[in-house]
Amino acid sequence: MNAAIRNIQLVAVVIVLVSTILAFLLEIMKMYETQMVTLADLLLMFIYIEVIGLVRSYWESRAVRVIYPLVISITALARYIILQDKESDPANLIYLAFAILIVSIATIVEFFSLYISIICFKHGILDLIRSSAKITANGSSFIIFLAQ
Repeated sequence: MNAAIRNIQLVAVVIVLVSTILAFLLEIMKMYETQMVTLADLLLMFIYIEVIGLVRSYWESRAVRVIYPLVISITALARYIILQDKESDPANLIYLAFAILIVSIATIVEFFSLYISIICFKHGILDLIRSSAKITANGSSFIIFLAQ
C-alpha cells in the first residue's frame, strides 16, 4: 500500500514538473510574440523556476521543504501587488504588504531553525540531552524519545 501511494505521489510530481515546464515555455512564447517583457512576466517565470526547484527537492529527498512554498508565496504576492490597477483600494496594498511581511518572517524562522538544528547536531550539543533521551535525526527534523 505504501509503495502504491509513493508511486502516485511520484506520478503527480512528474505531472507538476511537466505542467510547469509547459507553462514556462508558453510564457516565453507569449513574450516573444508581444515583443515585450514586463516585471509581472519575470516574476511569473521566477515562480515557475521555484516550482521546478520544489519538484527537484522533493524528488531528491522525498519530502517538501517548507522554504520553497514560502518563497513562492512571497513572489506571488509581490506579483499580485504589481498587477493591481491604480483604482484598487489602497487598504489592499497594506494587507498584501503585511502578508508578505508575515510570510517573510516565517521564512526566516524556518531557515534559522533548520540552520540551528544542523549546527547543534554537527557540534554534538545534543549529546547533553542523549543521557536522558534517545534522539534520531531524519533530515532536518529531530525526533526525541524519552529513555525509560
